[in-house]
Amino acid sequence: MSAIDKAKNAAQSARGKVTQLAGAALHRPATEDKGRRKQAGADFKDAGEQIKDAGHNVKKAFDN
Repeated sequence: MSAIDKAKNAAQSARGKVTQLAGAALHRPATEDKGRRKQAGADFKDAGEQIKDAGHNVKKAFDN
């Protein structure tokens, strides 16, 4: 995974956490849910990047 993708996913997750906490502080369940969805999206992207990296590593192992 490139460092840029990793940073983008971390930033999205952080924004989601802030949104979730703001929703909790303001007693707005919809805002909390929006924050959770942002975090889940970042986690999903991160998992996809890790799978892609694993595929590249397997390919490299068989190319040698």
